[in-house]
Amino acid sequence: MSSFVAVDTGGTFTDLVMFDQANGQVRYTKALTTHHHPIEGILECVGKARVELSAASLFKHGTTLVINTLLERSGPRIALVTTRGFRDVIEFGRGNRTETFNLFFRRDPALVSRELRYEIDERIDGQGRVLQAPDHAAVLALADQIRATGVTAVAVSFLNAYLEPSHERQVAAWLSAALPGVYVSAAVELTREWYEFERTATVVANAYTGPKIGGYIGELGRELAEQSFAGRLLLMGSNGGVLSAQHAARSPILLVESGPVGGCIGAGAYAQALGLGSVIAFDMGGTTAKCAVVRDGEFAIESIYYAGGYDHGTPIRAPVVDIAEVGAGGGSIAWLDGQQRLRVGPRSAGSQPGPVAYGRGGTEPTVTDANLLLGRLDPERFQGGEMRLDLEAARAVMTRALAQPLGYEGEAGLLHLASGILSIAAVRMSEAIKQITVQRGQDPRDFVLFVYGGGGPLHGCELAHELSIPLVIIPPEAGNFSAIGMLLADIRRDESRTFLRPLQPAAVAEVAQAFDAIEADLRASIHADFGSLPVNCERATEMRFVGQYHTVRVPMQGSDTEALHKRFLALYRARYGHAIDRAPVEIVSLHCTVLARTAQPDIAGLAGVLPDASPVRVPERQVRFPGTDATVATRVYQRHALPRGFSGEGPVVIEEYGSTTLIHPGDSFEIGTLGEIRITIVPQRKEHTA
Repeated sequence: MSSFVAVDTGGTFTDLVMFDQANGQVRYTKALTTHHHPIEGILECVGKARVELSAASLFKHGTTLVINTLLERSGPRIALVTTRGFRDVIEFGRGNRTETFNLFFRRDPALVSRELRYEIDERIDGQGRVLQAPDHAAVLALADQIRATGVTAVAVSFLNAYLEPSHERQVAAWLSAALPGVYVSAAVELTREWYEFERTATVVANAYTGPKIGGYIGELGRELAEQSFAGRLLLMGSNGGVLSAQHAARSPILLVESGPVGGCIGAGAYAQALGLGSVIAFDMGGTTAKCAVVRDGEFAIESIYYAGGYDHGTPIRAPVVDIAEVGAGGGSIAWLDGQQRLRVGPRSAGSQPGPVAYGRGGTEPTVTDANLLLGRLDPERFQGGEMRLDLEAARAVMTRALAQPLGYEGEAGLLHLASGILSIAAVRMSEAIKQITVQRGQDPRDFVLFVYGGGGPLHGCELAHELSIPLVIIPPEAGNFSAIGMLLADIRRDESRTFLRPLQPAAVAEVAQAFDAIEADLRASIHADFGSLPVNCERATEMRFVGQYHTVRVPMQGSDTEALHKRFLALYRARYGHAIDRAPVEIVSLHCTVLARTAQPDIAGLAGVLPDASPVRVPERQVRFPGTDATVATRVYQRHALPRGFSGEGPVVIEEYGSTTLIHPGDSFEIGTLGEIRITIVPQRKEHTA
């Protein structure tokens, strides 16, 4: 078995990439995501790419099914078992009011209703000492009550179990035995940190998604086996590593940002190969735009994620790549609010019905429709000609829904309106980039903008001009790049444990012993799923000044207390702009990562075979760029026809199967050593279109 396959199921498209290491052949394809049954879209991609699954050793898969289940509230009825007196922890949450002046502010309701929250008599104190053990007979009686409700999943979360997990594990085992066919999840199997609300919310979310995701993974495995796949099915985890199918089914909440993470991994790999130090990975798909910072090939990992947003959503205490996300994708809908102001997103047309131009029943104008009206997309060559775009339908709906109500007349007014839609989308996307740079004390001008996704290359230059970023990189097959990143992903396990100690030599000595124990557990977990593999381990501590709430993650290098203190101060200053050298510091938690390599393709071969000679004649079409009310005659290249070293100056459109790159007038480009498009941004006067 010599080939590797990766599939990314997104909100609009399902993307596949296959690499055959025997002959270096690469195949890419896309299909509209089939939300009613996502496996149909996967199998359609397999068929379109003519992938022989019998020759595949690895099948890596990223999916939005977990986050969609949480956002859509499409999971089953579940129950919660907790320590007596604490069943409302999940509803009380935190006392902060994130929208201070909103008199009608309400958080999203808990995923488990109050009548399905059960209490038992057990107790562990704040030092991890057992005060009262759970009673087996009482748990069996509780199982009878739960069975009568017909729930399909049970979450177990006990007070202070992060210190002493035996009660949670024992009760979960008793419930599993007494409730065959019911999905049972214990919080300590997901997080060993002291945040009781977040621990409980995390295990409830895991139980809420568990039955659906477990069934999906099992069905996908069976469907692949029917097509003679005998390799290993791996799921893309939110932490930037892949999980075994068994592990993902046990802990589906680890897949909450499964899809976008693949692109971050690919951006890191290309950044290392190209010698790029600081990179903003920007992914614009059909539904959302995502971005993350990559430094020296590494991306940051956050310990908490909010499904549905920080203000209203469900906190997930699990390792997730630090990604900022905004509802601005190719399918984002342009609409008028109550004051007749033009808005873009966050609603998306998705894949069903999709943008109006797709001809699948869409009735509202989108970013894709605006790009088509401005000549940036070729209606005959979208997705290599597999899908024809309906220009007249897009023009008609844009006129009816937006131009007429706003008083824009004629073709000129319509094009001006379409430019305004894209300008609003660009502002929203640039705000996401500022969130992960400017708001953290970083200057985006010091970064390279690494752009991918089906819609990203269309907007990369505009974002770079908006933020004064000097260089834009478009990787090969940008429209399938998240799937490419999954091919390059390693096996990864992360675990954090609360370890509250003052930063002193004695505590640092304890840290080393605690890390040894955590690493042993993570190694055992990897070996149980994958057999005996060589692993690499990384250690970090979460630290803060005494009296503060938020922490800074500090790499652990050796056991020198003074050196650890200096690293903390340097990182704190970089993020917040100042630090008090003499203020007391404490260690809050320990974070351990264990990595094991998977078989991967050579990154240099992912661009496929490029020609030796430049194209002699290229067509032109009229394209409208930001900052002008006129269209410009623009050369149109096919990316697969451009050899390494080929260069030119905008205005240029470069088309490929899954995406289209727009290079603005005055900007220059070159095809790099790995087949990437390197666009040098020439500063221009500030662009305004709306």
